[in-house]
Amino acid sequence: MEQSLYDIVILGCGPAGLSAAVNARIRNKRVIIVGAALCSPPLHKAQLINNYLGLPGITGQELLDSFMDHVDKMNLERTSMKADSIMEENGWFKILAGEEIITTRSIIIATGIPYKETLPAEESYLGKGLGYCATCDGPLYRGKDIIIIAHSSEAEHEANFMAEICHKVYYLPLYKGIGVLDQRVEIIYNKPAKILGQEYVEGLVFKDNQRLELDGIFILGGETSPERLISGLELDDKHIKVNRQQETNIPGIFAAGDCTGAPYQVAKSVGEGQVAGLNAARYVSEKNFVLSHR
Repeated sequence: MEQSLYDIVILGCGPAGLSAAVNARIRNKRVIIVGAALCSPPLHKAQLINNYLGLPGITGQELLDSFMDHVDKMNLERTSMKADSIMEENGWFKILAGEEIITTRSIIIATGIPYKETLPAEESYLGKGLGYCATCDGPLYRGKDIIIIAHSSEAEHEANFMAEICHKVYYLPLYKGIGVLDQRVEIIYNKPAKILGQEYVEGLVFKDNQRLELDGIFILGGETSPERLISGLELDDKHIKVNRQQETNIPGIFAAGDCTGAPYQVAKSVGEGQVAGLNAARYVSEKNFVLSHR
C-alpha cells in the first residue's frame, strides 16, 4: 500500500476546496486536492450566475473553468481518489483512499452539501450488514452474498475485489456506462427501495417490490458524510460545525463551503475556503513541521 506525505489535504474540489488550496499553496505548504474527476457538478450545470462580484452574467462552466485554470497555473496536485476514512495518530492524520494512505498534518473538508441517504433508515444498519467501503470490510463477508449499490464507476474496482472472496456479488449501478466487471459479478438493473431486516441486514427490496436475500449491502461511489470519515466530528443539523476560523472541534481539521451550512453560494464557499486555507497553513507552521512544495 502506497503512502504519501503532505502539509494539508483538501477533501473536495469545488469552489471552497480550490480556494483553500490556492491560499495554502501561497503560504508555501505542500497541498493535495482530493476530489471527483468532475469538480463541482452543481457549478458545472449552473446556466447563469449573477451574484458573484465583478462577474455578472457568467455561466457556471465559465466560472469553474477560470477556477481550474488558476489551480493549474499554480501547479497544485490533484487526484480523483475518494477518501474512505480518516484516522488520527500522534498528531498526524492518515487518510485511507482506495489502496493508498495519505498522511497529513492538517485536513480541510470541503465536500459540499451534506450526504443524503440512499436508503431509508440507512444509518441504523451501519456496521450491521451495511458499509461504505467494501475493501475495508471485505474479509467479514468471505463466502457470503452481498450487493454493491454503486453511484459511480469508482465502485467497479471494489466489486471485482469482492467477487474474489464472496459467494455471490450483485452489482446495482445508479450511473450509466459500466466498465469492466468480473464475470462472477451479476448486474441488477433496478432501483433500491428499502433494507430488509429488523436489526441486521437480511436483504434488499427494490422499487418493483422484488426481494433479494443478502448478508451485506455496500453503498459506494457517493459522497461520504463527514461524520463517517472521522469519528467525533461535531455536526449541527447535518452540517459541520465550525468557528470564524473555519476550525472544527478536532484540532487540525478545518471545513469550508456548503458542508458548513447555508447559504449555498459560490461567493460564500470561496471566502470560507480562503479562511480555511490560511488558518490550516498557520496551524501547520505553528506545529513547526512544514514540507516545502518545491
